[in-house]
Amino acid sequence: MLKKKKNKIEWLEFEQFQQHRKELIHGSFLRHGGVSSDPYTSLNVSYTVGDNVDCVDENRKRVMKILQKGKKEIACVTSEQVHRNNIFCVTKKESCEAASCDALITNVSGVVLMIKHADCQAAIFYDPTKKALGLVHSGWKGSCLNIYKKTILSMEEKFGCRPQDLLVSISPSLGPEASEFKNFKAELPEEFWNFQIRPFYFDFWAITEWQLKQANILPNHIEIAKICTLSHGEDFYSYRREHVTGRNATCAMLSS
Repeated sequence: MLKKKKNKIEWLEFEQFQQHRKELIHGSFLRHGGVSSDPYTSLNVSYTVGDNVDCVDENRKRVMKILQKGKKEIACVTSEQVHRNNIFCVTKKESCEAASCDALITNVSGVVLMIKHADCQAAIFYDPTKKALGLVHSGWKGSCLNIYKKTILSMEEKFGCRPQDLLVSISPSLGPEASEFKNFKAELPEEFWNFQIRPFYFDFWAITEWQLKQANILPNHIEIAKICTLSHGEDFYSYRREHVTGRNATCAMLSS
């Protein structure tokens, strides 16, 4: 991943998207450069974790300013993330929060899709052929429901996307050494058990790669950050590490 910084705001960009910079604007934002105080220090973008609303407003404005890149008007669509596999299709350039869903898809330019996360994966799906975009929030429950496969099928249905054309990038998230599941036999499907790296610890980066390949995403179209949010507290919020904490933003927008 490539690290960028502007006005104290820091974010990461995926290498495979660099050749598409003119048509796709994206970033996985670190926790620096915002106005929230402890335990939300400092660029928290979630209203639902106990932070001051005015601080979250300002933090989101700062993120949007980075993504705007000279555009006069952009909209922002987020979702009420509920750890399920519901998908919301954005059909117009209008800011909103989609109720009870964890995936957003669109072919409308000028709309920032935003996922909030603190250990969960945020995945960007981009089709450079059909000019279509998806952004997905997936924790372990989303993985169990295979929200990635459902997103691929939805993009195929709505926009005519082909899996082999999709580029998929996965944000920093909980790493294998931190993904402990003491009750895994009750919580995780048996097909995940082969991804256990040692007793009770699971490699969800590998699970995600496996699920994407099973859904016919090409191996060289998959980029996984493989940065653990729990072990990098200086840059990322982590629910498992802190419980009461903020949320990082991963965003993407079609620009043309």
